[in-house]
Amino acid sequence: MVLSGKRILLIISGGIAAYKSLDLIRRLRERGASVRPVMTSGAQQFVTPLAVGALAADHVFTDLFSRQDEQDVGHIRLARDCDLVLVAPATADLMAKMANGLADDLASTVLLATDRPVLLAPAMNPHMWSNAATKRNVATLQGDGVHFIGPMAGEMAESREAGVGRMAEPLDIAAAAERLLDTSPKPLAGRKAIVTSGPTHEPIDPVRYIANRSSGRQGHAIASALARLGADVTLVSGPVTIADPAGVKTIHVERAEEMRDAVLTALPADIAVMVAAVADWRVASASDQKIKKHPGESIPTLALTENPDILKTIGHHTLRPKLVVGFAAETQDVDSNAKAKLERKGADMIVANDVSPTTGIMGGVRNRVKIVTRDGIDQWPDMAKEDVATKLAEMIAERLRRG
Repeated sequence: MVLSGKRILLIISGGIAAYKSLDLIRRLRERGASVRPVMTSGAQQFVTPLAVGALAADHVFTDLFSRQDEQDVGHIRLARDCDLVLVAPATADLMAKMANGLADDLASTVLLATDRPVLLAPAMNPHMWSNAATKRNVATLQGDGVHFIGPMAGEMAESREAGVGRMAEPLDIAAAAERLLDTSPKPLAGRKAIVTSGPTHEPIDPVRYIANRSSGRQGHAIASALARLGADVTLVSGPVTIADPAGVKTIHVERAEEMRDAVLTALPADIAVMVAAVADWRVASASDQKIKKHPGESIPTLALTENPDILKTIGHHTLRPKLVVGFAAETQDVDSNAKAKLERKGADMIVANDVSPTTGIMGGVRNRVKIVTRDGIDQWPDMAKEDVATKLAEMIAERLRRG
């Protein structure tokens, strides 16, 4: 894990989003990081040092003039004895102090004294975020090399207002910290990738649809793995209940035709990994109203028509990516069906698996795949879908390196 053994100084400033810092501490620690908290006086109005310290398993620093903490010039030690300074939430006030070099409390003094990377997760009312003064301060901080995650659009906790100003979610902040501290090789830097994930929902009427049993876990994990290797990833996702992967541009669609259009719009690309379980058919003419059941009437007949074949479209496109990877979810004759699909679709590689009900793969957290190429078939052992994604991304990088 990227954050394993990393020391993060977490500065919590005064805003309602401070409650999210409790979950953020947990997310950072479960990734192997140690968290040392600093709280402003405003932050202590929203969450208590007792709660923060319990989750961080460390002393909480709150006072610039603490007799105990400042015996060895504690603010300088805090500023240097870490790998990353993370401010979440970062209020407009604290960012203004940073931009203008003010240091009148422990948090602002540490930020002025640090020579470590600084990551801010802003949180404030949308009007405060869009204020000209805040914009100037953000531009100044970005010019000084300070990194940002968010803010996001959404409803505000303290009012019925909505807009850009919500603090990024803890998982996204943790992922941003990982990217900032990740010094591993980036063999896919400069490469563009398109990944599809999840099912498609083909409407029968306003309340019913045709779909496949896909959770999106494998596709989302592959998008994340390619991004970790430096790729610029566009993920086209059907309806799923899992979070968008951090560091990836995600486009949400419902139907196969929408997924095809989004994929084509994302071209040109170097890599295409078509993981989505696209419904093969859709209703030729979906009803605008719910189809009602009436006693004595015959069961309605659904006339089906074929959906676009996205993998085949990409595999034979004039802007075909250098490497096209397809997925084959089969319940019988896995090898022969995957080989036929490789040729028919114009792919370079097919990731095939047996999704019979007894395997528990469709919708599960583990996978057992075969990599089918024109050179043969490679059986991979049973592993977590995240591990499949990592191994596949490394294989893709190696194949592109070899040309």
